[in-house]
Amino acid sequence: MQAHERISAAIAATNDDGRTALVPFITAGYPHPDTFIETLKAVASVGDVVELGVPFSDPMADGMTIQRSSFEAIENGVTLTWIFDQLEHARDTIEAPLVMMSYLNPLLAFGYEYLAKRARETGVCSFIVPDLPFEESAEIRAALAAEGVGLIQLVTPATPDDRLKMLADASRGFLYAVTITGITGGAAGLPTDLASYLD
Repeated sequence: MQAHERISAAIAATNDDGRTALVPFITAGYPHPDTFIETLKAVASVGDVVELGVPFSDPMADGMTIQRSSFEAIENGVTLTWIFDQLEHARDTIEAPLVMMSYLNPLLAFGYEYLAKRARETGVCSFIVPDLPFEESAEIRAALAAEGVGLIQLVTPATPDDRLKMLADASRGFLYAVTITGITGGAAGLPTDLASYLD
């Protein structure tokens, strides 16, 4: 089984059990680097898949909560290299598949081939890169695919049907359905037509 297929399998298993998959998000290294693995293990023990945020200095699609947690993690020295090193030491103790969410700059600076290798080695099964359009993603997709790691695509209520199908076909792990316009964590609540959009 390729790494990204672990995500699909975990979600399918919850559907087979008659429940909805829980995919919690944490910012790596927050609230403190010393408790990162302990926090991750606790979250992974109840989540079916865990979304792991890479701290970034300008998280433009994220609301204040993630901005603050990213800022604090960066202040405490959390980097992509540090995250992979921590995951490597704890890999055999975390059963839930990991999805790493990051803006493109840290991944580009890390190097795509090395990124894919470290992801495979540390249990990261797929990536979400919110500021990377599909049309610009061929290089990273190829590097990740060579290691069996996926790239999850994002769609929105404004995505045309033909593009939605294309992105769904290209997505590895699951398809990320953005439900609101603007940054995450807003106070407006969920849209009234959410169910029909997700259908």
